[in-house]
Amino acid sequence: MNTLKTGILLVVVGAIAVGIGAAFFGVKGAVIGLLIAFAFQGFSLFAGHKMAISFARGQEFGPNDLPWLRQAAERLSQKASIPMPKLYLSPDPQPNAFAAGWKPEVAVVCFNRGLIELMPQEEVIAVMAHEFAHIKNRDMLTMTVAAAAATFINLIAHLAYFIPIGDGRDRNPLVGLLVMIFAPITATMIQLAISRTREFGADATAAELLGTPRPMMSALQSLDKGTHAIPSATAQTSTAHMYIASPFNGKGLSKLFSTHPPVEDRIRALQALA
Repeated sequence: MNTLKTGILLVVVGAIAVGIGAAFFGVKGAVIGLLIAFAFQGFSLFAGHKMAISFARGQEFGPNDLPWLRQAAERLSQKASIPMPKLYLSPDPQPNAFAAGWKPEVAVVCFNRGLIELMPQEEVIAVMAHEFAHIKNRDMLTMTVAAAAATFINLIAHLAYFIPIGDGRDRNPLVGLLVMIFAPITATMIQLAISRTREFGADATAAELLGTPRPMMSALQSLDKGTHAIPSATAQTSTAHMYIASPFNGKGLSKLFSTHPPVEDRIRALQALA
């Protein structure tokens, strides 16, 4: 199912890229826009997990680091029927974690130091189960494409409007202005819809891996408090959707554009599984 969603998303991205290119630069712009779009997506897929770890300043766990966490990881990876992901530790004081990698064979999971230091082991393991669930469900492929799409379309729409390329004969200023305004909004809303949906799915799969939803519910409550109290030192807007909890917790209108569903809704969905 995620493969189908990814394919549809790639088609949508290609169509928007063609539209932007055609609106500003005519037929040649449409072709160039399509080529750049897929080159950008390809780079994001194959290098995205490395960039995410770099942004987080993650260091790979050594063989003797936190044996209880490694043992839990081995147990959960076997239960989820996925290869054992590489585990990383970020110096970020905010309790949070994320998974990255477009397929299980290259997947990585990064834990913030704040998560390890502030939350009990049972909740840390629940967070790990959630991230392993993303890997098992192959969510990262779809979410990586969605994030790359939003970033690319937002960038190209603004650059295209302000860079005077072409002789003007094939360009429509009104159409160009509308594209610059609505294309990034459309791409962002697609990304948010996909990201929010996949969080519910990963929560449910984590509960299945753990045998009960209660540790996951407790972990979400702790994460909600922690991310509100402690700002992230390493999270980027381009990687916010990867985390188990939004690293930029906001109020009011900002919630509309949150990469994650409200914690209350996630806990309610887990309660239905109890």
